[in-house]
Amino acid sequence: MFRALLGWGIAAFAVLQVYEPVMHGLHLPEWTLSFVVVVLGLGFPFTAALAWVFDLKASGIEKTLPAVPVDGTPHPPSGAPRIRLVLLVLGIGVAAATPGIVYHFAWPGALHRAAEKPAGGAGTQAPPSVAVMAFSDLSPGKDQEYFSDGIAEEILNALARVKGLKVAGRTSSFHFKGRNEDLKTIAQTLGVAHVLEGSVRKHGNKVRITAQLIQAKDGFDVWSQTYDGDLTDVFELQERIARAITKELKVVLGSEEKPRMVPVATSDPEAYALYLQATAILNQRDYPRMGEAIGWLEQALRLDPRFARGHARLAMIHALGREKFGSSPGECVRHARMASELDPALAEPWVALGLLAASQRHFLEARIALERALALDPDDAPVNLHLAQALIEAGYTRQGIERLDRALAIDPVLPTALYWRGHQYSFAGQQEAAERAFLRAATLGLSFADVGLAEVARARGDFAKARALLPISWIYRAPCLDDPAVSIPLVLEGRFGGDASARARARTVVERCLAARPDRVPVWAVDHFLRFGEPARALALAASGLTDDEGSFFMDLWGPLGLAGRRAPEFAEFARRTGLADVWDRYGPPDACRRVGPRDYVCK
Repeated sequence: MFRALLGWGIAAFAVLQVYEPVMHGLHLPEWTLSFVVVVLGLGFPFTAALAWVFDLKASGIEKTLPAVPVDGTPHPPSGAPRIRLVLLVLGIGVAAATPGIVYHFAWPGALHRAAEKPAGGAGTQAPPSVAVMAFSDLSPGKDQEYFSDGIAEEILNALARVKGLKVAGRTSSFHFKGRNEDLKTIAQTLGVAHVLEGSVRKHGNKVRITAQLIQAKDGFDVWSQTYDGDLTDVFELQERIARAITKELKVVLGSEEKPRMVPVATSDPEAYALYLQATAILNQRDYPRMGEAIGWLEQALRLDPRFARGHARLAMIHALGREKFGSSPGECVRHARMASELDPALAEPWVALGLLAASQRHFLEARIALERALALDPDDAPVNLHLAQALIEAGYTRQGIERLDRALAIDPVLPTALYWRGHQYSFAGQQEAAERAFLRAATLGLSFADVGLAEVARARGDFAKARALLPISWIYRAPCLDDPAVSIPLVLEGRFGGDASARARARTVVERCLAARPDRVPVWAVDHFLRFGEPARALALAASGLTDDEGSFFMDLWGPLGLAGRRAPEFAEFARRTGLADVWDRYGPPDACRRVGPRDYVCK
């Protein structure tokens, strides 16, 4: 028996030494190794029991005889223990190899299966998933970064439209641009199993695109290819790359998919290059250069007046830009309508119209436009984010949180979505979750994340920390103050933990600012009256004109800060004047309100 156990142990060790590298070499699933370990472990007690009870002889399997027979005659020598040991070792090898053999031959495509853990219960497989990283610019002048980014984004957008394929959002994928991050870490952060890397070399009218698909778990290069062509072939090159990736990930394009994954947006290479240059400015939210981006897109549309995506991108820049940098509400509407006429499947024109309407407090128009955009592109993270903001601003908090969570599922490091989600956590009293969201947004470069962190500190009673977080970010919000270096600390002292005299000094600063008649109502002035028992004054001030941060004001209105305002008798009229009541009549009362008549609501 002891020889059998020793033999089992030696053989089990040998099997594990051989099986593990073979498993990784064949890319077999992790469960096969776990299965082998369990089988080998369970074999020890069975081996002991069988070796104790039975012997294997030439005549067959026999029960082990007593050490000394009853008549005292010794048993003849036998080679049975050696035979038994050999057969046991062979049994170990067969048992250990079984799962790998079955897996490999029963499923011939196992070598290239997505290396993902099951998303559901037993027997389920997570859908294939990929993150498209920003492509490197290998052009001689190193001045084509906008072009290499644009190529990667086009491929990402094409893959995102494939049913059954999970694609990380652009903001999350491009966040790792220029960072020396391990691919496995990137994949875990983005929740994907594969990463697509690539490079673009553009020289004159020639372009070379190199792409490689990598299995993030082990760095295995699943597929790589280099494509050469002219700029007139750029959409065809992108099409070939996108289709090759879906093939390698075993994604079958259904009958509902379009014949092309990458549509030919324009036949003019120069117009496309101008479009990509303007897109880089928009993605960076480089507001002082928005006028330059508008000029590029207008030039592109002169080259190709039927460039639908050019019209859509121009509408978006007009919606998000600033009038002092050349943006125009009228031009936003004109180009959005033109884009939709040329390509009714585009979601971006509706997003632009929705954002423009929301900025003008046309809440009903904003929701209709953004819901239309969502229907056209339900898996686009910014579309989900913008609809979430519109829902929350109109009081539909639960629905808004669902859209925020959907946006973050697609694009886990979308800074603005993290910021808005952080506020909803804070409003619900979940300060630790709120702090995590705000800190992550701050590490991603969101300049106003400190505003959220200050509110978390206030909720915890750490008023000194709250005051310390805000002065820099508040300077740009106080153009109506003569001496911000003196006035802002007074406002913050009254806002965070100040006594009655501190609040009085803060109120004096607020009144002085309002007397200067700023172009837009300062949100922090409205907040002051909401916080300190003057809800009627706050509502009248907000109703008198657009604030300098509409999103923040209406988000706060449905949080703890806005409770006094919602309960005020003047709130029903405020809802009618701002257009909120029109939304509620169409879509039903928001979470905190009930309807008492047409355009008449009572809120709590």
